Amino acid sequence: MSYNASDIFSLAGRTALVTGASGFIGRTLCEALLDNGARVVAFGRSNRTNKEAGIWRERYGADRIIARRLDMYDRSALENALREILGATGGIDILINNAHEMGQATGFNTKDGSLENAGFDQWERNLTGGVHWPATTTRIVGGAMKSAGRGVIINVASMYGIVAPSPLLYAGTEFLNPPGYSAAKAAMLALTRYTASFWGRDGVRCNTLVPGPFSNMEDSGDNSVDPANPFLTRLKERTCLGRIGAPRELAGALVFLASDASSYMTGQALIIDGGWTII
Repeated sequence: MSYNASDIFSLAGRTALVTGASGFIGRTLCEALLDNGARVVAFGRSNRTNKEAGIWRERYGADRIIARRLDMYDRSALENALREILGATGGIDILINNAHEMGQATGFNTKDGSLENAGFDQWERNLTGGVHWPATTTRIVGGAMKSAGRGVIINVASMYGIVAPSPLLYAGTEFLNPPGYSAAKAAMLALTRYTASFWGRDGVRCNTLVPGPFSNMEDSGDNSVDPANPFLTRLKERTCLGRIGAPRELAGALVFLASDASSYMTGQALIIDGGWTII
């Protein structure tokens, strides 16, 4: 048996499906999988999905990338795409449930997203992203894993599925994290535990990756935020490490959960938050 990192963390020969692949965290997850040998099926809603896929094909080879631009709110389209991909690939080894709509329609950075103002439609969109989408992909793709006797499911939640946002972070700013998002991400943690419990003996592992405050800027040090912006300054100062994370700092945790390095780990939440949730 080899304990070499290049062996136990290798994803060579495995196929991974990533939802929300066109977002800044989704793109990082895809590249981490590709860099470690996996073939990637990228589901994304925005125009950037196909653009990024073109870049990855040039970098990694056309046979390593399958991209689908898809509106996951279209339930039939989502289910058909999942079944099509299962047939085209011969099976998915790694499923990463990352997609979640983050905009005014789900209550981000608008007064309409506050606890006293959020309406049914807004709650429904948050819970669709946090419950229905991962439940659907788990039922179809995870169900195929169960039949095959092997597979890895990684749900991408948030620190706000574990702790509540502090109102002091948002006071006097235009920023807001809506209650529906917290509820949805907490539900993903419960779905993770349930899936791990019921399918563990069928060879399917399910864990949650829990990011804290992350920025899409390349520099994750002190220069990753604008000191003139009170929200970002407060966000940075709230972490034990005194900074916001860069997406690349999720790569190691993702590869760990996706690979044989975590072969005896299931039902757990791996928190990458700069120490946010410990204080």
